[in-house]
Amino acid sequence: MKKIFLAALVLIVFVVIGLITYLHVALPNVGEAPVLNIERTADRIERGKYLANAVTVCMDCHSKRDWSLYAGPMVKGTEGIGGELFSRDFGFPGNFYSKNITPSALGSWTDGELYRAITMGVSKSNEAIFPVMPYHRYGQMADQDIHAIIAYIRTLEPKTSTIPEREIDFPMNFILPTLPRKNQAATTIPTKGTVEHGQYLFNAAACGECHTKQEKGQPIAGMEYAGGFEFKIGSSAIVRSANITPDSSSGIGKWTKEQFIQRFKVYADSAYQAQKVAPNTFNTVMPWAMYAGMTIEDLSDMYDYIRTLPPIDNKVVRFSNE
Repeated sequence: MKKIFLAALVLIVFVVIGLITYLHVALPNVGEAPVLNIERTADRIERGKYLANAVTVCMDCHSKRDWSLYAGPMVKGTEGIGGELFSRDFGFPGNFYSKNITPSALGSWTDGELYRAITMGVSKSNEAIFPVMPYHRYGQMADQDIHAIIAYIRTLEPKTSTIPEREIDFPMNFILPTLPRKNQAATTIPTKGTVEHGQYLFNAAACGECHTKQEKGQPIAGMEYAGGFEFKIGSSAIVRSANITPDSSSGIGKWTKEQFIQRFKVYADSAYQAQKVAPNTFNTVMPWAMYAGMTIEDLSDMYDYIRTLPPIDNKVVRFSNE
């Protein structure tokens, strides 16, 4: 019996070692980065600038934000330098830091490597990227839009910055390599003025990432877009995302299109971007100042799509102190 036990133990050890080796050597497996050489035309760069600053808001996470002001507007001069912390306080399985995406950090990356990172979640060094960057959603965007974002990023002013190493909790350190997957790019950008275009923008803006409550890093089924995701701001304040389903009692079902658009556009006013917020009082992680840059037409299409979502009655307590 002792020999059988030892043999079984040895077998288990070999299986575990094999599994660990597989996870760290064979995964992630999304294939080689495509060969791309994206032409940096003025129109393409302008489109990328619009997307990266007002829709996908890449610049929101990859820059510094001033949390002494309402909605934490981006600090001028920090565009693309990274270092924003997505911590355990936000419910993440570890501490993750946004990367420097200026040419000083990405100068050795090919356009194809950037494309793979943005749409499939695999870095130049073949490391799995934690999906706080919603690459699963970006992977559903049309290639022409991803190419535009890459062309724009290449135009950022080169700046150096020191980014701390990420800290990944168990068991996410083993799960993470399994998360990247090949993208399913949209073949075209839907026609403006349609619900389909609103859905495309809604996905690109990754609204569901913050407006869906999660447990253990996974969205709760049946609660899509009903809010309740918690963010710890300061030492004791907790703010929760709003219910954006068209539920008339707890969501935005009673909002008119004009109210919806104005809710964003009001933050285009610099006065709203300069509102001081005392520590541990109500604030929001919603980058209103950036989303305010969306066109009225695009916001209108998003509203039309949101109206097609299933209404979910979920009253959210937006703010509390521990």
